[in-house]
Amino acid sequence: MQYRKMKDGTEVSILGYGCMRFTATAGRINLEKAEKEVMLAIENGVNYFDTAYIYGGSEEALGAILERNHCRDKVQIATKLPYYMLKNASSAEKLFQEQLKRLRTDHIDFYLMHMLFDVEVWNRLKSIGMETWIAEKKKTGAIRNIGFSFHGDTDTFKALIDAYDWDFCQIQYNYLDEHTQAGRAGLLYAAEKDIPVVIMEPLRGGRLVEGLPDAAKKAIADYPLKRTPAQWAFHWLWDQPQVTCVLSGMNSMQMVTENIASADEAGIGTFTKADHHLIDILRQKINQNLKVGCTGCGYCMPCPHGVDIPTAFRCYNQTATQKKFSAMLEYAQITSLKKDSSAMTQCTKCGACEKHCPQHIEIRKELQNAKKALQPFYIRALLGLVGKLVKRENA
Repeated sequence: MQYRKMKDGTEVSILGYGCMRFTATAGRINLEKAEKEVMLAIENGVNYFDTAYIYGGSEEALGAILERNHCRDKVQIATKLPYYMLKNASSAEKLFQEQLKRLRTDHIDFYLMHMLFDVEVWNRLKSIGMETWIAEKKKTGAIRNIGFSFHGDTDTFKALIDAYDWDFCQIQYNYLDEHTQAGRAGLLYAAEKDIPVVIMEPLRGGRLVEGLPDAAKKAIADYPLKRTPAQWAFHWLWDQPQVTCVLSGMNSMQMVTENIASADEAGIGTFTKADHHLIDILRQKINQNLKVGCTGCGYCMPCPHGVDIPTAFRCYNQTATQKKFSAMLEYAQITSLKKDSSAMTQCTKCGACEKHCPQHIEIRKELQNAKKALQPFYIRALLGLVGKLVKRENA
């Protein structure tokens, strides 16, 4: 197993274990199965285990496995605080103590604000005393490193990076999302600030494996160097020195074994020009069925009414390549739930954007189609309710 360093010098395995996808039946995690998989990973050098408060049963399962195998000191536990459940620092303390109990430990190695999506949200957390709470926990060693997980756009990610002295962060990043969400620009920005980056969704929730179109599968099969779709995705990430650890939601012995083998043979700078060309081909094949031919160039921006047009079309396109609800949730997180909304509902159909689009997209028409797909009436009603609750809490 290969390792890369975190900010405090801790060495973490380049392959991290994502514990959200432990096998479960009727809502109960199969502890015996998960234990075999986890212990195989630990025996082969995997030492970074990622879970969260809201991953049903995950923290308890991981804690039980580590305790009964006496290997807590061999691993780094990463878990997440559901800040959206907090009213004050006391409620953070209550949740944190519950997590320690679940994980059967006295400290968390890497603690994250879960799905932090806006600087204003972080400012609200500071206003209820979270900075002081974090400082106290770090002073006692109950929290060794503090970070945040992120789904959003590059500019917001950069602003969050600059908003606090973070020890690390976690982003969605894969070859299909190279220039979306935080993207490569965000990855490089964090690296410039000496902030290690943990990668989630390296396979786009399996989209880059089971969901590949036949043309992409053929391109992989015809390539001289034989790798599985998952191996191509992982190797593309591990080739980049700014990537510290890549999480995989492993839930079979075969998956653990194959991923460990990939991590053993991967390395920085091992991707050839031909390898990168193959990845370009895979992107092209995957994106053939997109709803809108938007390249994300941003020439349509800024919208005079604040609509984030590239994000709207990116998430709309995702409805053709992944589960629709995932695209809807991501769109809401990036646009509608921010203090300064950039949602499609603000479009006045003025047409200013269409004058600058190099793809000659009928933006006003396509935004209406995107709104129907991403924000149907029941979602807009739900977002309105959430907005009222947030305003009430901040009042």
